[in-house]
Amino acid sequence: MTETTPVTLSIVVPIYNEEEVIPEFYRRITDVMQQVGVTWELICVNDGSRDRSEELLLALHETDPRIKLVNFSRNFGQMIALTAGLDYADGDAVVVIDVDLQDPPELIAEMLEKWREGHEVVYAVRADRAGESPFKLWTANLFYRLLRRITDVDIPVDTGEFRLMDRRAVLTMRRLREHHRFMRGLSSWVGYRQTGVRYNRSERFAGDTKYPLGRMLRLTMDAITSFSYLPLRLGTYMGFTLAIVSLVGIAITIGLRLSGNNAFYGQATTLVAVLFLGGIQLIFLGILGEYLGRIYDEVKGRPLYIVSRAYGFAGRDDRKPTDLHR
Repeated sequence: MTETTPVTLSIVVPIYNEEEVIPEFYRRITDVMQQVGVTWELICVNDGSRDRSEELLLALHETDPRIKLVNFSRNFGQMIALTAGLDYADGDAVVVIDVDLQDPPELIAEMLEKWREGHEVVYAVRADRAGESPFKLWTANLFYRLLRRITDVDIPVDTGEFRLMDRRAVLTMRRLREHHRFMRGLSSWVGYRQTGVRYNRSERFAGDTKYPLGRMLRLTMDAITSFSYLPLRLGTYMGFTLAIVSLVGIAITIGLRLSGNNAFYGQATTLVAVLFLGGIQLIFLGILGEYLGRIYDEVKGRPLYIVSRAYGFAGRDDRKPTDLHR
């Protein structure tokens, strides 16, 4: 395929230290696309890998021009890498997929069928998740259902980033430039005609997970603060609740004192009440801080990512850094 050939399908894959998986991922992607029979490109976003990932991707690019590479100047995170892939994609449809082969490339054929039927976003729904601990399954189940309850956006449960998007949806996504990004939420927010396809998620092919507990908690916080004001409203709800409880407590205390009951003498009750209210205040100050921190990041206006090199894109010099993208 030459650089001027129209691309039907762009496949975007973020990569961070995945040297063990890249060869097998490339083999399976090429096998699938050979069966599908459409023109395609594979956009690999190297998110500051410190292993041989860049070397392997450059070797693939040299032998197969459909493989294109975007190198970040440092690690910016998976959500930003996905954003960059969408920015560089030229296809009439774009598939976003992880490189670890937990999401099967073979599902792309079914996604394309749904797209041809007129659906503009086709997301993959995890019917089964092999190789994951009961704790991970329980927390994932809780996260998806909690998020759906507290947000106004209909984010499908049991889904990840694996999905196909029509070019119209991709162009809309390009206009959304917030720094703390929850991509599956944004792809639901843009609307369009959406549907899901179910699949069984496999174990990771090789290597270690890039989402340990700490990173999952940060992703959860990004998801909640991006699509819900409920944490802020909880402060108001809690304030009214405590005010009502306090009024009732005052009335009870006055009644007991007038009747001669000395049950509320002493400092222990006062100390417990002060510590309780102080803890509640600190919690909600922390919640306010999370939202203010995100506002601060947006106000600074820094670019979402910096590309050090890009290979395989028409009209750009592969030997020099590409322009910054906001």
